[in-house]
Amino acid sequence: MNTSVLDIPEQYQITETIQQKTYLVGGELKSWSGDMAEVYSTISSTEVYAPTLLGHIPQLGKKEALEALEAACSAYDKGQGEWPTMKVIDRIACMEKFVVQMKTKREEIVKLLMWEIGKNLPDSEKEFDRTVDYIYDTIEEYKQLDRDNAKFEKHDGVYAHIRRGPLGVVLCLGPYNYPLNETFALLIPAIIMGNTVIFKPAKHGVLLMTPLLEAFQNSFPDGVVNIIYGRGRVVATPIMETGRVDVLALIGNSKSANALQDSHPRQNRLRLVLGLEAKNPAIVLPNADLDLTIDECIAGTLSFNGQRCTALKVLYVHESILEEFNKRFSERVDALQFGNPWDKGAKLTPLPEPDKPDYIQGLIDDALEKGASILNEKGGRTVENYIFPAVLFPVNKTMRVFQEEQFGPVIPIVPFKDIEEPMDDIADSNYGQQVSIFGQNVQTLAPLIDTLVNLVCRVNLNSSCQRGPDVYPFTGRKDSAVGTLSVHDALRSFSIRTFVASKDNSYNNAILKELLDTKASNFISTDYIL
Repeated sequence: MNTSVLDIPEQYQITETIQQKTYLVGGELKSWSGDMAEVYSTISSTEVYAPTLLGHIPQLGKKEALEALEAACSAYDKGQGEWPTMKVIDRIACMEKFVVQMKTKREEIVKLLMWEIGKNLPDSEKEFDRTVDYIYDTIEEYKQLDRDNAKFEKHDGVYAHIRRGPLGVVLCLGPYNYPLNETFALLIPAIIMGNTVIFKPAKHGVLLMTPLLEAFQNSFPDGVVNIIYGRGRVVATPIMETGRVDVLALIGNSKSANALQDSHPRQNRLRLVLGLEAKNPAIVLPNADLDLTIDECIAGTLSFNGQRCTALKVLYVHESILEEFNKRFSERVDALQFGNPWDKGAKLTPLPEPDKPDYIQGLIDDALEKGASILNEKGGRTVENYIFPAVLFPVNKTMRVFQEEQFGPVIPIVPFKDIEEPMDDIADSNYGQQVSIFGQNVQTLAPLIDTLVNLVCRVNLNSSCQRGPDVYPFTGRKDSAVGTLSVHDALRSFSIRTFVASKDNSYNNAILKELLDTKASNFISTDYIL
């Protein structure tokens, strides 16, 4: 499964490495002459397999991290800074300036998505385009939010002008599997609502921020966006230990989130916006349309090699249809094409984490020792940068693959006879993001839906789990999430309702009228943003 350099299309070849020797703090692209970390791709560009060196990034330390924090705090200036007090229309103009520049970097970023994380070409293009759409949708939603708030209310003799205000300084940490889209789903609403941000890219998918540094620098006032590099425990932990961070925005692992929370000395003042692990199940009922179900389960389990929090990570299949489902599903898995991201038709691509094949093999070995079998012929075949998806059956609760979020190409199938078996498992699970349920009998589906909506936050009927469309709420129960992300909800997650109140009398009313007429206040305004 190696690919010759001669097989790589010219436009996707790595002709020179990226030497990222600057980082963005306080509106300045600061030069770095200290330690640099090598960034490798697990994709080989030579006849004999070898990881490909993509470039180098700064290995910043505590000193540089605290400088970034200071820049963000200075830009916020205890709520008095230019950015938090700016008119909504002016903040929108800054964001529009940024996205115009971002669109010119599509080709570079798509190429880096493929090399850095192994995402195939169509999905890399989709991630970029979806992110641009997300920014424009966020701008429009913010306009509508401002329009809805451009008024005064009166109750019990008191006028109120209610808007949403920023929370303060945000530490933003994104994931490697959607290093552009999910990172920006945190970053963009945090910025546009008037907060200032310190952002550290994920370990994988870090170089693709390089083409955007100048756009961030020249689109926003100094210190509003600060981008730093380095190990999380070296740069993120000291920032949190100061107690000066108001919001922790993180999509990733709960261990990291918990450690950062615990390092903050004033946790009652810390707002959390977290997207964490999930173990989303599919329940396949006896009367499910198997053609549709298998299509959706293939997409749900193996899109981007299963490296999605919304992936289907365990399939519950009723015993009455097990034999047919297992046979057809396993054949479909084996028919999937492995290749490099730019190869036409490649559905399975190299894993970005060098140690992931060994981890997946460990899950397979544990399941086999405890009574499972590999149903598909290719399951578990390994090369230097990949392990072919293994369909494991029968899986039970004693197996690691049942308990752990595998985040990779291995598919556990659990048989069930009584629907209470999967329902009890979902209720007992530490996670509660989504579920997929496949069937058509309304009398069977109705009570299941009515229970499942109280256990997870999205029930997908005859379709795989997913995040989008981005206008829909994206969150989870239990250990899966804190806060809600969507175009609508994210603006609220990164802000708080705040208002000006005045008693209804001639003295106050004259002042309010003058404030509106002179437009002296950026907060008190009834202007309608077109």
